[in-house]
Amino acid sequence: MLFALHLLNGLLAGAYYLLIALGLSLIFSLGGIVNLAHGAFYAIGAYLAVSIGQQLGFTWAAMVSPVAVGLLGVVVERLLFRRFYKADPALSLLLTFGLAMVAEQALRMIFGAPPLSWSIPPELRGQVFIGDFIYPRYRLLILSVAVACVAGLWFLLQRTPFGRVVRAGVQNPDMVGALGISLEPYMAMIAFLGIGLAGLAGVLAAGQLSLEPTMGANLLMPSFVAIIVGGVGSLTGTMLGGLLIGIASGITTVFWPAASDAVIYVMMAVVLLLRPRGLLGEEGLLS
Repeated sequence: MLFALHLLNGLLAGAYYLLIALGLSLIFSLGGIVNLAHGAFYAIGAYLAVSIGQQLGFTWAAMVSPVAVGLLGVVVERLLFRRFYKADPALSLLLTFGLAMVAEQALRMIFGAPPLSWSIPPELRGQVFIGDFIYPRYRLLILSVAVACVAGLWFLLQRTPFGRVVRAGVQNPDMVGALGISLEPYMAMIAFLGIGLAGLAGVLAAGQLSLEPTMGANLLMPSFVAIIVGGVGSLTGTMLGGLLIGIASGITTVFWPAASDAVIYVMMAVVLLLRPRGLLGEEGLLS
């Protein structure tokens, strides 16, 4: 029973990694930007949820905050990211690192450095029975939201004209341009989706974790690990990588709690030794 509980907790961590990593993978695959500020958008989503929730309640906060963060992502894409799509990748790294620092300090100035907490509605509290043990209802909600986001994103990218253009733009952007299709509007939409997912993860975290300006940095590196393990450029690989490192961390907690964080980096090293492109890295974006 204890093993199953930690397995579910590992899936919960994997859900957070997955929501962050999906946005990172989308932005990198289409625009070539390694967004080191992605964790900052996660933190902004959490703080916005608290601010909105105090006035309008949890439901409105859960709906408005991810959209607001996504729109902020569109503004950042149009004003900053767009200038660096064809530039040296080191420049975009410096840009997004600086953006992360600015966002972190802005949160500290507005909300203060001490941790904040936010109480979820009574209907989301409590426990549910799963087999022989009980599990928090809110954690099951987080897992359900992650599954719904993955399913919706897969449908959008695999079964719609928008998704076909995005996949073609990733595989051969010059050919897409030769056909007279501009990728700029699609890049803005990808920024909205990718950064909005980070904001959504922040909303979910706000109901479970204490908030602090640096909270995004705690998820950023594991999310990059999820992308590397699954395979850069593969949406399916990103999903697999996020779930695997979450489960590995949860299982390790049972037998060796001190190594629960280190195990994900050991897993990354092993995968890179055996498959340098990741588990599904050769299959391409959204495969």
